[in-house]
Amino acid sequence: MQKILILSDTHSFLDARLAPHLDWCDQIWHAGDWGSVEIADTLCSLKPVEGVYGNIDGGVLRTMFPKINHFQCEDLLVGMTHIGGAPSSYKPDALACFNKLVPDIFITGHSHILQVKRDLNRNRMLFINPGAAGQHGFHQVQTAVRLKIEKKRIFEVEIIEMLRNKQKN
Repeated sequence: MQKILILSDTHSFLDARLAPHLDWCDQIWHAGDWGSVEIADTLCSLKPVEGVYGNIDGGVLRTMFPKINHFQCEDLLVGMTHIGGAPSSYKPDALACFNKLVPDIFITGHSHILQVKRDLNRNRMLFINPGAAGQHGFHQVQTAVRLKIEKKRIFEVEIIEMLRNKQKN
């Protein structure tokens, strides 16, 4: 069994309120817009990380992480890209991800809008946009997602909500 913490759009800010969730998880998945190499280095020093770069991420982050990532977790295939859209209107990077391999779980970021739902048109693929864990953007609540995976089972999916209060780390 693996315990997963899913983040996106940290924009150079790692909220201290994520600490218990970082302690809890076995793996961190980050869907881009890290904002700084320091955030990536910090997360990579804590747990194994899977991720992609986002549109604000510079050259170093683009060498650390791909634009589209496919990886296994337990018996599930995960696909990830930063600008993926949503089941009603996938963007080109999401379609490129699906053209290579249709994942069991698809992770995307960019919109800062939290969504967790099944895509009934793609073999009931689980679509997750964890929203924005950072403080840059229009969102009033910082969000992330955590879940457990055992073999092909995804369970105990939980939303993490942190009222945005412009705190310092």
